Amino acid sequence: LNVAMINLNIKNIRKKLDKLDIKLLLIIKKRTNLVNQVIKLKKNKSEIVDKERITFILKKIKKKSIKLNIDPAITHKIWKEMIKSFIKYEYKNFKKK
Repeated sequence: LNVAMINLNIKNIRKKLDKLDIKLLLIIKKRTNLVNQVIKLKKNKSEIVDKERITFILKKIKKKSIKLNIDPAITHKIWKEMIKSFIKYEYKNFKKK
């Protein structure tokens, strides 16, 4: 393969990545809507962090990642950061007592 072909291939792959990023954003939007529903149902700020739930999610993601042949270190880091971000979001948007 010559340099021009390699660059064209990279460009095409990046276009696919950009389309996938948009799909991820739409999924994050759906997740945000669900989190908003959960926020409305919580009575106290103390309910925002559920360590048992976080542990359950991270274990499940690890198992699924291994099954799907995805490096679990990557997915663990992504989910942990996403959970942390949504916890901050919940605190910021919690309007009750």
